[in-house]
Amino acid sequence: MLDDTGYAPRPRRRGSGNMLTHTIMAVLGAALATGLLLAFYNPGSGGSGISLPGSGAVPAPAPAAPLASGDQAIVTKVKPGLVIINTDLQFNSEAAAGTGMVINADGLVLTNNHVIDGSTKITATVAATGKTYPATVVGYDKTGDIALIQLQNASGLTTVPIGNSSSVKTGNAVVALGNAEGQGRITATPGQVTGLNQTITASEEGGSTASETLTGMIQTDANIVPGDSGGPLAGSTGVIGMDTAGNAVTDQQEASAGFAIPINTALSVARQIAGGHASSTITIGYPPFVGIFIGSGTSSNPQAQEQQQQNGGFGGTGSTPACYTSNADLTAPSAIAPVSSGTLIVGTICGSPAASAGMTGGAVITAVNGQAVGSPDDLTGILSRFHPGDTISVTWVSPSGGRSTSSLHLTAGPPQ
Repeated sequence: MLDDTGYAPRPRRRGSGNMLTHTIMAVLGAALATGLLLAFYNPGSGGSGISLPGSGAVPAPAPAAPLASGDQAIVTKVKPGLVIINTDLQFNSEAAAGTGMVINADGLVLTNNHVIDGSTKITATVAATGKTYPATVVGYDKTGDIALIQLQNASGLTTVPIGNSSSVKTGNAVVALGNAEGQGRITATPGQVTGLNQTITASEEGGSTASETLTGMIQTDANIVPGDSGGPLAGSTGVIGMDTAGNAVTDQQEASAGFAIPINTALSVARQIAGGHASSTITIGYPPFVGIFIGSGTSSNPQAQEQQQQNGGFGGTGSTPACYTSNADLTAPSAIAPVSSGTLIVGTICGSPAASAGMTGGAVITAVNGQAVGSPDDLTGILSRFHPGDTISVTWVSPSGGRSTSSLHLTAGPPQ
């Protein structure tokens, strides 16, 4: 390690995996708890009324001219533009940590989507000054693992020096910087570029069933560890990549490998987000919130969905709570609606639109705006078409068999 700012560590509640650097995995776990989807959460006063900075607020890749020589010189140039990101995941009863890069003096920060994924509160501490800002989500690209957040009431911040990933070559000296292991301080690890245009399958460490395929990655032998995600991979010309994934080394003879999204790619996506250009992959602001826990998968049979919960260790309790404040005590419903098709609600979030409408665990959603609903994946796809502020009609059947149609006013939820 080259440097250390000396900030006190922040305790984490869900192990090193939530420090948010992906782990390259050949086999994914099947823990049901992480397969449950929260659809979705209300971030409070922030809502969906975000102010977009405009595409001009995002810098372009810089000419490939050297700005520093030597590892320590690179760190000195880059570190003042870094922030330590801490997130609360209220409905998972967890907290997480990562890194971000300031790309605009007014507090626009580039990071990985998996750093802010599922967050109900985001703060960012400027590593050089120790000042902490609340942050809101400008937008994100889930498939590309890129996100843009805005520090509130920030001005005059130091930005990271931007390089140009198109000029990177195998063998180039680099330094990976980040909030390693979520310790609350920036550390740096030197290395070399060992590969270009790599394709990886990444999964969050700690048992998540979700994985993603990322292409065009820069590979390095600099050790990228949990907490580094969203930090810079920097060379003599500036930041050339965004730290995103590292392999899980289980053998002392196994070489470490880190992977970074090329900075040109990350900035291109950030420019679309800042300009408000939503697409099939880019979400602007926050997604809609219903406030239900559902399973995942393509089965439209509620009984099969219930069996999935049982197989995952969610046993019935004899009585199902009217609502939950998090998934910490989530159990499989003790009774489910007597219907053959629809999406089983495992539980509802207290105070959510769904809970306010009277939905509980064991209810089954059968239609949205008159469109039939089958599997959990089906419902998730239907809900993704709406926005915070929309009002939708939801038809559902209670565990006792009563059929209701309710109007739900969608609020804003955590980034997905």
